[in-house]
Amino acid sequence: MKRLSFVLSILVALSMLLAACAPAATEAPVATDAPAATDAPAATDAPAATDAPAAELEGTLNVWSFTNEIKTMAIAFQGRHPKVKVVYTMIPMTNGEYQTKVKAAAGTADSPDVVALEAAFVKEWVESDLLADLNDLVPLTETLQTYPAVVEVGTYEGVTKGFSYQATPGAFFYRRSIAKECLGTDDLAEVQAMVADMDKFVETAAKIKECGTGDYYTVGTGGEMFLPFLSNRSEPWIVDGSLVIDPKIVEYVHFAKMMRDNGYESGATQWTEGWFAGMNDTLKDANGTPKKVFSYFLPTWGLPYVLSPNSTPKDSTVGTGGDWAMINGPLSYQWGGTWVGALDGSPNSELAKEFVKFVALDEENLTNWATGVYTNEYLKAIDPTTPDDQAQAAGDFVSSQVVVEKITSSFDDSTLATFLGGENSYGAFAAAAPSVNGALLTGSDDAIQRALNDPLAAYLSGTMTEAEMWAAWLDAVRNEFPDLIIPDAPVQ
Repeated sequence: MKRLSFVLSILVALSMLLAACAPAATEAPVATDAPAATDAPAATDAPAATDAPAAELEGTLNVWSFTNEIKTMAIAFQGRHPKVKVVYTMIPMTNGEYQTKVKAAAGTADSPDVVALEAAFVKEWVESDLLADLNDLVPLTETLQTYPAVVEVGTYEGVTKGFSYQATPGAFFYRRSIAKECLGTDDLAEVQAMVADMDKFVETAAKIKECGTGDYYTVGTGGEMFLPFLSNRSEPWIVDGSLVIDPKIVEYVHFAKMMRDNGYESGATQWTEGWFAGMNDTLKDANGTPKKVFSYFLPTWGLPYVLSPNSTPKDSTVGTGGDWAMINGPLSYQWGGTWVGALDGSPNSELAKEFVKFVALDEENLTNWATGVYTNEYLKAIDPTTPDDQAQAAGDFVSSQVVVEKITSSFDDSTLATFLGGENSYGAFAAAAPSVNGALLTGSDDAIQRALNDPLAAYLSGTMTEAEMWAAWLDAVRNEFPDLIIPDAPVQ
Protein backbone atom coordinates (compact mmCIF):
# COMPACT_ATOMS: atom_id res chain seq x y z
CA MET A 1 0.00 0.00 0.00
CA LYS A 2 2.60 3.56 -0.25
CA ARG A 3 1.93 5.08 2.04
CA LEU A 4 4.79 7.33 3.21
CA SER A 5 4.52 10.04 0.53
CA PHE A 6 0.97 9.75 -0.62
CA VAL A 7 -1.48 9.33 2.26
CA LEU A 8 -4.13 6.87 1.32
CA SER A 9 -6.04 8.86 -1.24
CA ILE A 10 -7.44 5.78 -2.86
CA LEU A 11 -10.05 5.72 -0.17
CA VAL A 12 -12.65 8.43 -0.65
CA ALA A 13 -14.42 10.28 2.11
CA LEU A 14 -16.68 7.98 4.07
CA SER A 15 -14.42 5.16 2.99
CA MET A 16 -16.32 2.94 5.33
CA LEU A 17 -17.78 1.45 2.22
CA LEU A 18 -14.74 0.88 0.13
CA ALA A 19 -13.13 -2.46 -0.06
CA ALA A 20 -10.26 -0.48 0.41
CA CYS A 21 -6.76 -0.85 0.18
CA ALA A 22 -3.52 0.49 0.15
CA PRO A 23 -3.15 4.23 -0.25
CA ALA A 24 -2.83 5.89 -3.59
CA ALA A 25 -0.71 8.67 -5.03
CA THR A 26 -1.98 12.22 -5.20
CA GLU A 27 0.64 13.79 -7.45
CA ALA A 28 0.46 14.17 -11.20
CA PRO A 29 1.63 11.31 -13.43
CA VAL A 30 5.38 10.96 -13.48
CA ALA A 31 7.46 8.92 -15.89
CA THR A 32 10.95 8.13 -14.69
CA ASP A 33 13.57 6.64 -16.94
CA ALA A 34 15.82 4.76 -14.57
CA PRO A 35 19.43 4.62 -15.80
CA ALA A 36 21.31 1.40 -16.15
CA ALA A 37 22.00 0.23 -12.63
CA THR A 38 25.27 -0.30 -10.89
CA ASP A 39 25.85 -3.32 -8.71
CA ALA A 40 23.46 -3.32 -5.77
CA PRO A 41 24.91 -3.29 -2.27
CA ALA A 42 24.63 -6.55 -0.43
CA ALA A 43 21.62 -6.99 1.83
CA THR A 44 23.73 -7.49 4.93
CA ASP A 45 20.85 -7.56 7.38
CA ALA A 46 18.60 -9.86 5.36
CA PRO A 47 18.48 -13.64 5.77
CA ALA A 48 20.04 -15.78 3.05
CA ALA A 49 17.82 -15.76 -0.03
CA THR A 50 17.18 -17.53 -3.26
CA ASP A 51 19.71 -17.37 -6.08
CA ALA A 52 19.19 -14.92 -8.94
CA PRO A 53 18.17 -16.36 -12.31
CA ALA A 54 21.08 -17.82 -14.25
CA ALA A 55 20.12 -16.13 -17.52
CA GLU A 56 21.01 -12.44 -17.76
CA LEU A 57 17.98 -10.31 -18.48
CA GLU A 58 18.04 -7.21 -20.64
CA GLY A 59 15.63 -4.80 -22.26
CA THR A 60 13.28 -1.96 -21.38
CA LEU A 61 10.22 -2.53 -19.23
CA ASN A 62 7.32 -0.10 -18.80
CA VAL A 63 5.75 -0.31 -15.35
CA TRP A 64 2.68 1.72 -14.37
CA SER A 65 1.41 2.14 -10.84
CA PHE A 66 -0.69 4.38 -8.62
CA THR A 67 1.95 4.40 -5.85
CA ASN A 68 5.69 4.90 -5.67
CA GLU A 69 6.03 1.70 -3.65
CA ILE A 70 6.74 -0.51 -6.62
CA LYS A 71 9.26 2.03 -7.84
CA THR A 72 11.45 0.82 -4.97
CA MET A 73 10.99 -2.71 -6.32
CA ALA A 74 11.85 -1.49 -9.83
CA ILE A 75 15.15 0.00 -8.66
CA ALA A 76 16.00 -3.18 -6.76
CA PHE A 77 15.13 -5.21 -9.87
CA GLN A 78 17.61 -3.15 -11.88
CA GLY A 79 20.19 -3.80 -9.20
CA ARG A 80 19.84 -7.50 -9.84
CA HIS A 81 19.58 -7.10 -13.62
CA PRO A 82 21.85 -4.17 -14.65
CA LYS A 83 21.00 -4.55 -18.35
CA VAL A 84 17.30 -3.90 -17.71
CA LYS A 85 15.93 -0.35 -17.77
CA VAL A 86 12.60 0.18 -16.02
CA VAL A 87 10.54 3.14 -17.18
CA TYR A 88 8.30 3.85 -14.21
CA THR A 89 5.07 5.84 -14.57
CA MET A 90 2.99 6.81 -11.56
CA ILE A 91 -0.60 7.94 -12.08
CA PRO A 92 -2.99 8.95 -9.29
CA MET A 93 -6.18 7.00 -8.70
CA THR A 94 -8.22 10.16 -8.15
CA ASN A 95 -11.59 9.81 -9.87
CA GLY A 96 -10.45 6.59 -11.52
CA GLU A 97 -7.70 8.30 -13.55
CA TYR A 98 -5.28 5.40 -13.23
CA GLN A 99 -7.73 2.72 -14.31
CA THR A 100 -8.97 4.85 -17.21
CA LYS A 101 -5.48 5.51 -18.57
CA VAL A 102 -4.35 1.91 -18.34
CA LYS A 103 -7.44 0.65 -20.15
CA ALA A 104 -7.05 3.32 -22.83
CA ALA A 105 -3.39 2.42 -23.38
CA ALA A 106 -3.88 -1.34 -23.44
CA GLY A 107 -3.19 -2.76 -26.89
CA THR A 108 -1.58 0.43 -28.18
CA ALA A 109 2.05 1.43 -28.65
CA ASP A 110 1.85 3.28 -25.33
CA SER A 111 0.74 0.24 -23.35
CA PRO A 112 2.58 -0.59 -20.14
CA ASP A 113 4.06 -4.06 -19.69
CA VAL A 114 3.37 -4.38 -15.96
CA VAL A 115 0.58 -2.77 -13.94
CA ALA A 116 -0.18 -2.42 -10.25
CA LEU A 117 -3.65 -3.56 -9.17
CA GLU A 118 -5.28 -2.16 -6.05
CA ALA A 119 -7.65 -4.24 -3.94
CA ALA A 120 -10.63 -2.08 -4.90
CA PHE A 121 -10.40 -3.07 -8.57
CA VAL A 122 -8.00 -6.02 -8.80
CA LYS A 123 -10.78 -8.57 -9.18
CA GLU A 124 -12.44 -6.59 -11.97
CA TRP A 125 -9.21 -6.73 -13.98
CA VAL A 126 -8.46 -10.35 -13.14
CA GLU A 127 -11.92 -11.27 -14.44
CA SER A 128 -11.32 -9.34 -17.68
CA ASP A 129 -9.11 -10.10 -20.70
CA LEU A 130 -6.66 -7.28 -19.94
CA LEU A 131 -4.11 -9.38 -18.06
CA ALA A 132 -1.81 -12.19 -19.15
CA ASP A 133 -2.00 -15.75 -17.86
CA LEU A 134 0.65 -16.22 -15.15
CA ASN A 135 -0.22 -19.78 -14.18
CA ASP A 136 3.32 -21.00 -14.71
CA LEU A 137 4.36 -18.89 -11.68
CA VAL A 138 1.88 -20.61 -9.36
CA PRO A 139 4.35 -23.35 -8.26
CA LEU A 140 6.44 -20.60 -6.66
CA THR A 141 3.52 -19.81 -4.35
CA GLU A 142 3.76 -23.37 -3.04
CA THR A 143 7.48 -23.03 -2.42
CA LEU A 144 7.03 -19.72 -0.61
CA GLN A 145 3.78 -20.82 1.03
CA THR A 146 2.02 -17.69 -0.20
CA TYR A 147 -1.08 -17.07 1.88
CA PRO A 148 -3.99 -18.71 0.01
CA ALA A 149 -6.22 -15.61 0.02
CA VAL A 150 -3.54 -13.64 -1.84
CA VAL A 151 -3.45 -16.16 -4.67
CA GLU A 152 -7.23 -16.56 -4.66
CA VAL A 153 -7.79 -12.85 -5.24
CA GLY A 154 -5.51 -12.90 -8.29
CA THR A 155 -7.21 -15.95 -9.81
CA TYR A 156 -10.36 -16.34 -11.91
CA GLU A 157 -11.75 -19.56 -13.38
CA GLY A 158 -8.49 -21.38 -12.74
CA VAL A 159 -6.24 -18.75 -14.33
CA THR A 160 -3.95 -16.67 -12.09
CA LYS A 161 -3.24 -13.21 -13.48
CA GLY A 162 -1.90 -11.29 -10.50
CA PHE A 163 0.28 -11.80 -7.43
CA SER A 164 0.82 -9.62 -4.39
CA TYR A 165 3.88 -9.01 -2.27
CA GLN A 166 1.62 -8.24 0.71
CA ALA A 167 -0.91 -9.99 2.88
CA THR A 168 -3.19 -7.54 4.64
CA PRO A 169 -5.05 -9.09 7.59
CA GLY A 170 -6.73 -6.59 9.85
CA ALA A 171 -6.39 -6.01 13.56
CA PHE A 172 -7.84 -4.05 16.48
CA PHE A 173 -5.51 -1.41 17.96
CA TYR A 174 -6.35 0.02 21.38
CA ARG A 175 -4.94 2.49 23.91
CA ARG A 176 -3.40 0.76 26.90
CA SER A 177 -3.94 3.71 29.26
CA ILE A 178 -7.65 3.95 28.46
CA ALA A 179 -8.03 0.18 28.80
CA LYS A 180 -6.50 0.31 32.28
CA GLU A 181 -8.70 3.21 33.35
CA CYS A 182 -11.99 2.01 31.88
CA LEU A 183 -11.66 -1.77 31.72
CA GLY A 184 -9.27 -2.39 34.59
CA THR A 185 -6.54 -3.98 32.48
CA ASP A 186 -4.50 -3.55 29.33
CA ASP A 187 -3.56 -7.23 29.10
CA LEU A 188 -3.86 -8.48 25.52
CA ALA A 189 -5.76 -11.67 26.34
CA GLU A 190 -8.12 -10.00 28.80
CA VAL A 191 -8.99 -7.13 26.45
CA GLN A 192 -9.46 -9.59 23.57
CA ALA A 193 -11.97 -11.47 25.72
CA MET A 194 -13.87 -8.20 26.22
CA VAL A 195 -14.20 -7.64 22.45
CA ALA A 196 -14.25 -11.28 21.33
CA ASP A 197 -17.55 -10.91 19.44
CA MET A 198 -19.86 -8.08 18.48
CA ASP A 199 -22.09 -8.38 21.55
CA LYS A 200 -19.08 -8.12 23.85
CA PHE A 201 -17.69 -5.30 21.77
CA VAL A 202 -20.88 -3.27 22.24
CA GLU A 203 -20.83 -3.99 25.99
CA THR A 204 -17.25 -2.71 26.12
CA ALA A 205 -18.17 0.35 24.06
CA ALA A 206 -20.79 1.24 26.68
CA LYS A 207 -18.16 0.97 29.44
CA ILE A 208 -15.79 3.22 27.50
CA LYS A 209 -18.57 5.75 27.02
CA GLU A 210 -19.44 5.79 30.74
CA CYS A 211 -15.81 5.92 31.86
CA GLY A 212 -14.45 9.06 33.48
CA THR A 213 -16.28 12.22 32.47
CA GLY A 214 -17.43 10.92 29.10
CA ASP A 215 -14.33 12.06 27.24
CA TYR A 216 -13.80 8.84 25.29
CA TYR A 217 -15.04 7.48 21.99
CA THR A 218 -14.66 3.74 21.40
CA VAL A 219 -13.69 4.21 17.73
CA GLY A 220 -12.97 7.18 15.51
CA THR A 221 -15.73 6.24 13.09
CA GLY A 222 -18.06 3.31 12.63
CA GLY A 223 -16.87 3.25 9.02
CA GLU A 224 -13.72 1.45 10.10
CA MET A 225 -15.84 -1.61 10.80
CA PHE A 226 -17.47 -1.97 7.41
CA LEU A 227 -14.71 -4.21 6.11
CA PRO A 228 -14.75 -6.52 9.14
CA PHE A 229 -18.47 -7.06 8.55
CA LEU A 230 -17.95 -7.35 4.80
CA SER A 231 -15.24 -9.97 5.23
CA ASN A 232 -17.56 -12.18 7.27
CA ARG A 233 -20.40 -12.54 4.79
CA SER A 234 -21.55 -15.96 3.66
CA GLU A 235 -21.82 -14.96 0.00
CA PRO A 236 -20.27 -12.36 -2.34
CA TRP A 237 -22.24 -9.41 -3.71
CA ILE A 238 -23.27 -11.19 -6.90
CA VAL A 239 -24.35 -14.82 -7.25
CA ASP A 240 -25.82 -16.19 -10.50
CA GLY A 241 -26.59 -12.74 -11.86
CA SER A 242 -28.38 -11.54 -8.72
CA LEU A 243 -27.35 -8.99 -6.11
CA VAL A 244 -27.01 -10.61 -2.69
CA ILE A 245 -27.75 -8.51 0.39
CA ASP A 246 -26.05 -10.71 2.92
CA PRO A 247 -27.36 -10.50 6.51
CA LYS A 248 -23.96 -9.13 7.54
CA ILE A 249 -24.61 -6.04 5.42
CA VAL A 250 -27.91 -5.37 7.15
CA GLU A 251 -26.25 -6.04 10.50
CA TYR A 252 -23.53 -3.53 9.70
CA VAL A 253 -26.00 -0.78 8.79
CA HIS A 254 -27.84 -1.25 12.08
CA PHE A 255 -24.55 -1.42 13.98
CA ALA A 256 -23.22 1.79 12.40
CA LYS A 257 -26.44 3.61 13.27
CA MET A 258 -26.29 2.37 16.87
CA MET A 259 -22.65 3.48 17.23
CA ARG A 260 -23.50 6.95 15.90
CA ASP A 261 -26.67 7.43 17.93
CA ASN A 262 -25.06 6.26 21.19
CA GLY A 263 -22.00 8.44 20.77
CA TYR A 264 -19.65 5.47 20.70
CA GLU A 265 -17.85 6.97 17.69
CA SER A 266 -16.78 10.53 16.97
CA GLY A 267 -18.67 10.96 13.70
CA ALA A 268 -15.46 11.98 11.94
CA THR A 269 -15.07 10.88 8.35
CA GLN A 270 -12.30 8.41 7.77
CA TRP A 271 -9.03 9.82 6.35
CA THR A 272 -9.91 13.35 7.46
CA GLU A 273 -8.15 15.56 10.01
CA GLY A 274 -10.62 14.72 12.75
CA TRP A 275 -10.11 10.99 12.30
CA PHE A 276 -6.32 11.33 12.45
CA ALA A 277 -6.57 13.66 15.46
CA GLY A 278 -7.89 10.82 17.57
CA MET A 279 -4.57 9.04 17.11
CA ASN A 280 -2.61 11.80 18.85
CA ASP A 281 -5.06 13.20 21.42
CA THR A 282 -5.80 16.44 19.59
CA LEU A 283 -9.42 15.56 18.80
CA LYS A 284 -12.14 17.95 19.96
CA ASP A 285 -15.90 17.66 19.63
CA ALA A 286 -18.18 20.26 18.08
CA ASN A 287 -18.12 22.24 21.34
CA GLY A 288 -14.33 22.30 21.49
CA THR A 289 -14.16 19.73 24.28
CA PRO A 290 -11.07 17.49 24.11
CA LYS A 291 -11.85 13.85 23.33
CA LYS A 292 -9.83 10.67 23.11
CA VAL A 293 -10.33 7.61 20.89
CA PHE A 294 -9.88 4.18 22.46
CA SER A 295 -9.36 2.07 19.34
CA TYR A 296 -8.91 1.84 15.59
CA PHE A 297 -9.59 -0.98 13.16
CA LEU A 298 -6.63 -1.06 10.76
CA PRO A 299 -4.81 -3.67 8.63
CA THR A 300 -1.11 -4.52 8.41
CA TRP A 301 -0.16 -1.38 6.50
CA GLY A 302 -2.23 0.75 8.84
CA LEU A 303 0.31 0.36 11.65
CA PRO A 304 3.48 1.71 9.98
CA TYR A 305 1.81 4.06 7.50
CA VAL A 306 -1.26 5.42 9.32
CA LEU A 307 -1.33 4.94 13.08
CA SER A 308 2.35 5.35 13.92
CA PRO A 309 3.02 8.43 11.73
CA ASN A 310 -0.08 10.20 13.03
CA SER A 311 0.44 9.36 16.70
CA THR A 312 2.42 12.57 17.32
CA PRO A 313 0.86 16.01 16.74
CA LYS A 314 2.56 18.18 14.13
CA ASP A 315 3.44 20.86 16.70
CA SER A 316 4.75 18.47 19.35
CA THR A 317 7.38 15.82 19.98
CA VAL A 318 5.22 13.99 22.49
CA GLY A 319 2.59 11.61 21.16
CA THR A 320 0.77 8.40 21.98
CA GLY A 321 3.52 6.01 20.87
CA GLY A 322 4.09 3.21 23.38
CA ASP A 323 0.49 3.41 24.59
CA TRP A 324 -0.96 1.17 21.89
CA ALA A 325 -1.61 -2.56 21.79
CA MET A 326 -2.84 -4.87 19.04
CA ILE A 327 -5.23 -7.82 19.14
CA ASN A 328 -7.52 -9.63 16.68
CA GLY A 329 -10.72 -7.91 17.82
CA PRO A 330 -14.28 -9.15 17.27
CA LEU A 331 -14.02 -10.10 13.56
CA SER A 332 -11.24 -11.32 11.29
CA TYR A 333 -10.88 -9.35 8.06
CA GLN A 334 -8.65 -8.26 5.21
CA TRP A 335 -8.15 -4.70 4.03
CA GLY A 336 -6.39 -3.55 0.90
CA GLY A 337 -3.18 -4.66 -0.76
CA THR A 338 -1.47 -4.24 -4.10
CA TRP A 339 -1.17 -6.94 -6.75
CA VAL A 340 0.95 -6.84 -9.90
CA GLY A 341 0.15 -8.30 -13.29
CA ALA A 342 1.36 -8.22 -16.91
CA LEU A 343 -0.83 -6.80 -19.66
CA ASP A 344 -1.84 -9.40 -22.19
CA GLY A 345 -0.08 -8.93 -25.51
CA SER A 346 2.92 -7.09 -24.10
CA PRO A 347 5.90 -7.36 -26.47
CA ASN A 348 8.05 -7.77 -23.35
CA SER A 349 5.96 -10.55 -21.87
CA GLU A 350 8.84 -12.67 -20.57
CA LEU A 351 10.60 -9.71 -18.98
CA ALA A 352 7.27 -8.57 -17.51
CA LYS A 353 6.77 -12.02 -16.02
CA GLU A 354 10.25 -11.89 -14.47
CA PHE A 355 9.41 -8.55 -12.89
CA VAL A 356 6.14 -9.88 -11.43
CA LYS A 357 8.03 -12.87 -10.09
CA PHE A 358 10.65 -10.62 -8.50
CA VAL A 359 8.08 -8.33 -6.89
CA ALA A 360 5.78 -10.97 -5.40
CA LEU A 361 7.45 -14.37 -5.54
CA ASP A 362 11.12 -13.82 -4.77
CA GLU A 363 12.25 -14.70 -1.24
CA GLU A 364 15.19 -12.30 -1.20
CA ASN A 365 13.15 -9.34 -2.40
CA LEU A 366 10.29 -10.03 0.01
CA THR A 367 12.76 -10.32 2.89
CA ASN A 368 14.51 -7.10 1.95
CA TRP A 369 11.17 -5.34 1.56
CA ALA A 370 9.91 -6.40 4.97
CA THR A 371 13.07 -5.83 6.97
CA GLY A 372 14.02 -2.35 5.82
CA VAL A 373 16.97 -3.22 3.57
CA TYR A 374 15.75 -0.90 0.82
CA THR A 375 16.97 2.34 2.36
CA ASN A 376 17.43 5.46 0.29
CA GLU A 377 21.20 4.90 0.42
CA TYR A 378 20.76 1.37 -0.90
CA LEU A 379 18.57 2.54 -3.77
CA LYS A 380 20.82 5.47 -4.69
CA ALA A 381 23.75 3.06 -5.01
CA ILE A 382 21.78 1.39 -7.81
CA ASP A 383 20.27 4.53 -9.32
CA PRO A 384 21.84 7.85 -8.23
CA THR A 385 18.77 9.75 -9.48
CA THR A 386 16.55 8.08 -6.88
CA PRO A 387 14.51 10.77 -5.04
CA ASP A 388 15.66 11.49 -1.50
CA ASP A 389 12.40 10.24 -0.01
CA GLN A 390 12.34 6.95 -1.91
CA ALA A 391 12.81 4.08 0.56
CA GLN A 392 10.97 1.24 2.25
CA ALA A 393 10.88 1.12 6.02
CA ALA A 394 10.73 -2.17 7.89
CA GLY A 395 7.38 -3.59 8.89
CA ASP A 396 5.22 -4.25 5.83
CA PHE A 397 3.67 -7.71 6.17
CA VAL A 398 4.60 -9.84 3.16
CA SER A 399 2.64 -12.57 1.42
CA SER A 400 5.05 -15.47 1.96
CA GLN A 401 4.61 -17.56 5.08
CA VAL A 402 8.16 -18.87 4.61
CA VAL A 403 9.56 -15.34 4.80
CA VAL A 404 7.25 -14.36 7.66
CA GLU A 405 8.38 -17.29 9.79
CA LYS A 406 12.05 -16.48 9.18
CA ILE A 407 11.87 -12.79 10.05
CA THR A 408 9.17 -12.51 12.75
CA SER A 409 11.64 -12.68 15.64
CA SER A 410 13.62 -9.79 14.13
CA PHE A 411 10.75 -7.48 15.08
CA ASP A 412 10.93 -8.28 18.81
CA ASP A 413 12.90 -5.11 19.55
CA SER A 414 11.81 -3.06 16.56
CA THR A 415 10.50 0.51 16.49
CA LEU A 416 7.00 -0.82 15.87
CA ALA A 417 7.28 -3.12 18.88
CA THR A 418 8.22 -0.10 21.02
CA PHE A 419 5.20 1.73 19.61
CA LEU A 420 3.03 -1.19 20.73
CA GLY A 421 4.43 -1.29 24.24
CA GLY A 422 6.78 -4.18 23.46
CA GLU A 423 4.39 -6.30 21.38
CA ASN A 424 5.69 -7.94 18.20
CA SER A 425 3.14 -6.87 15.59
CA TYR A 426 4.58 -9.15 12.94
CA GLY A 427 3.88 -12.20 15.05
CA ALA A 428 0.32 -11.05 15.69
CA PHE A 429 -0.36 -10.51 12.01
CA ALA A 430 1.17 -13.90 11.24
CA ALA A 431 -1.40 -15.49 13.52
CA ALA A 432 -4.26 -13.64 11.79
CA ALA A 433 -3.23 -14.03 8.13
CA PRO A 434 -4.27 -17.67 7.54
CA SER A 435 -7.89 -16.92 8.49
CA VAL A 436 -8.39 -14.32 5.76
CA ASN A 437 -10.94 -15.29 3.10
CA GLY A 438 -10.31 -14.07 -0.45
CA ALA A 439 -13.23 -15.87 -2.07
CA LEU A 440 -15.73 -13.07 -1.50
CA LEU A 441 -14.08 -10.51 -3.78
CA THR A 442 -15.62 -9.95 -7.22
CA GLY A 443 -15.01 -7.47 -10.00
CA SER A 444 -18.19 -5.56 -9.20
CA ASP A 445 -17.48 -4.94 -5.51
CA ASP A 446 -16.08 -1.43 -5.77
CA ALA A 447 -19.03 0.02 -7.68
CA ILE A 448 -21.61 -1.68 -5.47
CA GLN A 449 -19.97 -0.52 -2.27
CA ARG A 450 -19.36 3.05 -3.47
CA ALA A 451 -23.05 3.31 -4.33
CA LEU A 452 -23.87 2.83 -0.64
CA ASN A 453 -21.64 5.69 0.54
CA ASP A 454 -23.97 8.64 0.23
CA PRO A 455 -27.24 6.92 1.22
CA LEU A 456 -25.65 5.45 4.35
CA ALA A 457 -24.10 8.78 5.31
CA ALA A 458 -27.53 10.39 5.00
CA TYR A 459 -29.11 7.65 7.12
CA LEU A 460 -26.49 7.96 9.86
CA SER A 461 -26.90 11.74 9.98
CA GLY A 462 -30.68 11.43 10.23
CA THR A 463 -31.57 13.08 6.91
CA MET A 464 -32.81 9.83 5.37
CA THR A 465 -34.82 6.93 6.78
CA GLU A 466 -33.48 3.40 6.61
CA ALA A 467 -36.05 2.46 3.99
CA GLU A 468 -35.08 5.49 1.88
CA MET A 469 -31.42 4.55 2.26
CA TRP A 470 -31.92 1.02 0.94
CA ALA A 471 -34.09 2.27 -1.92
CA ALA A 472 -31.53 4.89 -2.96
CA TRP A 473 -28.70 2.37 -2.86
CA LEU A 474 -30.58 -0.26 -4.88
CA ASP A 475 -31.54 2.35 -7.49
CA ALA A 476 -27.88 3.31 -7.85
CA VAL A 477 -26.83 -0.33 -8.21
CA ARG A 478 -29.58 -0.88 -10.78
CA ASN A 479 -28.33 2.05 -12.83
CA GLU A 480 -24.75 0.78 -12.66
CA PHE A 481 -25.68 -2.82 -13.50
CA PRO A 482 -28.90 -2.79 -15.56
CA ASP A 483 -28.76 -6.54 -16.21
CA LEU A 484 -28.36 -7.46 -12.55
CA ILE A 485 -31.34 -8.97 -10.77
CA ILE A 486 -32.07 -6.68 -7.80
CA PRO A 487 -33.84 -8.12 -4.72
CA ASP A 488 -36.33 -6.30 -2.56
CA ALA A 489 -34.93 -3.96 0.05
CA PRO A 490 -34.43 -5.42 3.55
CA VAL A 491 -36.66 -2.62 4.89
CA GLN A 492 -39.76 -1.51 2.96
